[in-house]
Amino acid sequence: MNNISIGFIGGGRITKILLQGWKRVGKLPAQVVVMDLNSDMLERLKKDFPTIKITVNDPKLPAECDVVFIALHPPALVDTIRAIKPIIKPSTGIVSLAPKIKIVKIAEILPECKNIVRINPNAPSIVNAGYNPMAFSKSIGETEKKTVVDLFRLLGDCPEVPEELLEAFAMTTAMGPTYFWFQIFELQELAKSFGIPEDILKDAIPKMVIGTVKTITESGMTQTEVMDLIPVKPLVEEEPIIKEFYQKKLNALYKKLKG
Repeated sequence: MNNISIGFIGGGRITKILLQGWKRVGKLPAQVVVMDLNSDMLERLKKDFPTIKITVNDPKLPAECDVVFIALHPPALVDTIRAIKPIIKPSTGIVSLAPKIKIVKIAEILPECKNIVRINPNAPSIVNAGYNPMAFSKSIGETEKKTVVDLFRLLGDCPEVPEELLEAFAMTTAMGPTYFWFQIFELQELAKSFGIPEDILKDAIPKMVIGTVKTITESGMTQTEVMDLIPVKPLVEEEPIIKEFYQKKLNALYKKLKG
C-alpha cells in the first residue's frame, strides 16, 4: 500500500472512517492527500492523521494521485469530476463513494479513464468490520481492480455486486447501522438505570447483539421460529408501527435514490 498515492476529494465522515480503519491495522497509505472546502475539518483530520497532506478547495493535488476517492454527495460529484478532468490520467483509479451517479455517467465525463469504481462504504469500516459492496467499470484493469479491493479488504468484506443494486445496498448495509444504533444506546442506558455496572455492559450488550444476529444466520430456524424463542416480547404492540416506519421512510428514500 505504501507505493501508491491516495487522494480524497471531500474530507468528511466517510474519509475519516476509511483513514481510521487503515490506521487501526497499521496500513494507512504513506501518501494521502485530502481536499475539502472546510479548513477546520481538514485540520482535525491532520491532527488525527499527521502524515496526510491537506489542501483547501484545490482538487488538483488529490486528483494527481494514483487512486482518487470522490467523497462527495451526488449533487457536487458531477461538477467536481468535470473540474478534475484535465488532471486525471488514463491510469488513474476513480472511486466514487456516492449513490445515484452511475459509472456510465462518470465515464462520459472522463472518457480516457478506464478504471472507475463505485462503492457503498459503511461506518463499521472504522473498526475493520465493514460491508462495502463495489461495482467496477468493464474496462478496469486487473491490477487497478486489485489495488482497490486490497484497500477495502483491510476494512472488512467488499463483495463485487451488480451496479444496479448499489442503491439497495445504500439503503440497507450503508445506512443500516443508523436503524439500530439509537436502540442499542437506549438499551444500554436502561440497563445502567436497572443497576448493571458499566464494565459488565461493555461486554454484555455487544455479545447480545452479536448473538442475536448469529441466531438469525446460523440456527437454521425460520423467522417465525427465531422470533418465538423468547415468549415475553415487551415491544410486540409497537412492532407494526416500527415496520410501518421502515416501509414508509425507506421506500421513499430508495425511490428518490433510484430516480
